[in-house]
Amino acid sequence: MAPLLELEGIGKSYPGVRALDGVSLHLDKGEVLGLIGENGAGKSTLMKVLGGVVAPSEGRIRIDGQDRATWDVTEATRAGIAFVHQELNLFDNLDVAGNVLFGREPLKGGFLRLVDRRTARAKVQPILERLGADFTPDTSVAELSIAQRQLVEIARALAAEARIIILDEPTSSLTLSETARLLTVIKELRASGVGLIYITHRLGEIVDCADRVVCLRDGRMVGALKREEIAHGTMIRLMIGRELRALYTPPAAPPRDGGLRVNGLVTSAFPGRSIDLHIRPGEILGLAGLVGAGRTSLARTLFGIDPPLAGEVRLDDKPLLIRSPGDAVAAGLYLVPEDRKKAGLVLDMPICENITLASTGHYTSAGLIDRGRERRAAEAQRQSLRIKTPDCLVRAGTLSGGNQQKVVLGKWLSMAPRVILFDEPTRGIDVGAKGEIYALMRALSDRGVAILMISSDMEEVLGVSDRIVVMHEGVISGGLDRSGFSEQAVLRLAIGHAGQEMEHA
Repeated sequence: MAPLLELEGIGKSYPGVRALDGVSLHLDKGEVLGLIGENGAGKSTLMKVLGGVVAPSEGRIRIDGQDRATWDVTEATRAGIAFVHQELNLFDNLDVAGNVLFGREPLKGGFLRLVDRRTARAKVQPILERLGADFTPDTSVAELSIAQRQLVEIARALAAEARIIILDEPTSSLTLSETARLLTVIKELRASGVGLIYITHRLGEIVDCADRVVCLRDGRMVGALKREEIAHGTMIRLMIGRELRALYTPPAAPPRDGGLRVNGLVTSAFPGRSIDLHIRPGEILGLAGLVGAGRTSLARTLFGIDPPLAGEVRLDDKPLLIRSPGDAVAAGLYLVPEDRKKAGLVLDMPICENITLASTGHYTSAGLIDRGRERRAAEAQRQSLRIKTPDCLVRAGTLSGGNQQKVVLGKWLSMAPRVILFDEPTRGIDVGAKGEIYALMRALSDRGVAILMISSDMEEVLGVSDRIVVMHEGVISGGLDRSGFSEQAVLRLAIGHAGQEMEHA
């Protein structure tokens, strides 16, 4: 029986860049193929070729054993290929049903071609139930969280009844329960004969669901693993060509006194709950909890985006009044946001201007920006952070996720950080770049910066933090020092079962 999909000798060249070099792979019916590789390895280009977005420079595409002489987005859609994108291509001005059925809406009214909203809702509701979604088909997408929007993307692929589904970081914003539900849906789709290509940096999910794994590095296929060969260590060696050292690096010295102290802080997300928290200079404090527990709301309030309803914030034992992000920046309190593309960068601006965006006053004289000084400062950060570009004039939107995160960091490191809040610091970043981000965080803490790391990645929370506190429904439900770290202890606190862990808070 011919494979459902075959790519043979696919190559793609851009001026001065060989993005894909002779890539061949196949996908069978009812198979989950894990596709791994570092950012910049060629995964996105390969998926754009498969989706008909870009034409390959050479190679063949076969569906059901038949060569396709022409291949574009329309042909890919007709062949039954659907994508679940990490970058959430949704319409905020439509409801969930409108997004899920976009381009395939049920119509009524004859030649008037009016959208039959009742039928649309009836079609979408079972799909949302299958995914365990906590919203309805007529909910506006503008009201949804990032995690909920990710479920809408997945629902859209399921509604298309696709034969081949490509999932690109599908769980990057999902809770543990939502991730478990998605993996169950993947098993159901596989059983029904759907072929799936699963792209993720969360290698544990590949272990859980993949039948085979193929790895790209520098645009080439560098290896494949059968089901019995799939393991964290073997995948990492394929991806980066070496072993990855342990996540945890102990601090150079014990944490110092002072830092950021929060007393009785009440956020707008949970008006009836108050938060007490202490982030010490020289430590990485992990903040865990389920999506919706109030972690991002806490970060937004501390950074001055949302006003506090009550409470006190002190920095090095001095009261700190933050009414806007400008006040936070002036005090040396910086935020690396969860959504770097939307809130951390101006994608159409070059790296140089992104790095100096928060400190343009340092490079201004008589109302004019000294471009020479600005570029020298940005170039110093580019080299120090090893941002992979030829110079700092490259547009930020063209960079990989790991390099974009480094640009956000460069913006703050070019100033004088005292406290940095990292909200999901490695979302959508490959394992090699993650290690670099963790090393940068440890170097900052060793310089005396107080670090708060908000993360939904359990391996990251347990592997990087010096201490962990956990939020549940707007309050700190407990804390753990390193001797008490375990996945079970964190989960107990995340669901509100505070027991002996409270002694470590």
